[in-house]
Amino acid sequence: MHKTKRRKVAVIGGGSWATAIIKILSDNQSEKDIYWWMRNQEAVQYIRQFGHNPNYLSAVEIKVPPSHISTDLHAIIKIADYIVLCVPAAFLKDALKDIAPDELKRHFIVSAIKGIVPDENQIIGDYLQSHYQVALDRIGVISGPCHAEEVSLEKLSYLTIASAQNEDASCFVNMLHTRYIKTIISDDIYGTEYAAVLKNIYAVASGICHGIGFGDNFQAVLISNAIREMAQFLARVHPINRDINESAYLGDLLVTAYSQFSRNRTFGNMIGKGYTVKSAQLEMNMVAEGYYAAKCIFEINKAYQVDMPICKAVYAILYERYSPHLTIRGLLDQLT
Repeated sequence: MHKTKRRKVAVIGGGSWATAIIKILSDNQSEKDIYWWMRNQEAVQYIRQFGHNPNYLSAVEIKVPPSHISTDLHAIIKIADYIVLCVPAAFLKDALKDIAPDELKRHFIVSAIKGIVPDENQIIGDYLQSHYQVALDRIGVISGPCHAEEVSLEKLSYLTIASAQNEDASCFVNMLHTRYIKTIISDDIYGTEYAAVLKNIYAVASGICHGIGFGDNFQAVLISNAIREMAQFLARVHPINRDINESAYLGDLLVTAYSQFSRNRTFGNMIGKGYTVKSAQLEMNMVAEGYYAAKCIFEINKAYQVDMPICKAVYAILYERYSPHLTIRGLLDQLT
């Protein structure tokens, strides 16, 4: 990619995190053209007319030119140099179903999804490599403790961008610098992506425990065990030298487990209070990635056999319909 070429970056997805990424890119001062794809035609028309997303973070002013917002994914991809994937992992296959591998061969693709593709049991990077032949050095991952709601309020946040260290990755990182966004660079593409998946499961566990009446003291024990469980899994799946206490791992886990904005904690809290999975999903009207991740990690771990009692407990509650009270009680003696 020629250095003097005006860069074109496309955000794929219409939810709160996609809206937050649009805001970050728009507030960044580097020269670039921003494009936005979403499935909902009514939302596209509303944003074009009024400059706000009617469904998510509606207070955020959308500065993308109306002609750059579209439901035509082929056209958006054809224009873009950089693609940021922000659709929920459960819907990624459907969103890309009509896209051919050749359409993605020249792009630098960044996953901001923090989930696993159901049925495939693959993190997004693996899915892009195996189904679209996207080279690993053309893939980036956004992670870190950064809720969309706080981005919309311009609260200081830190993003970790994991990628091979090349020109395109550096250019993309520079697109994210703003007054309220700091960036951290990592080469742990697999570890940060798996950590972003696991922290959602642990946030569901945290919510379940809150829902059934456990307090802050127990939550601290739960999350301290969760980070050790995460460390053991990452060491088995992708054994490199990493500091699990960095913000991409521990920081993201903490904010997702404790924050009022955490949809996974909210989902778990509803389960702990007696909601069924279906009723909790319907009432939230948002995707809790931890629900899908619990099953995917359970299946993936069959090959690695890591001792993961917290993940196992969440899977049992969500998919085997075990009692939240009894399952968490059974977990207590396994925590230290």
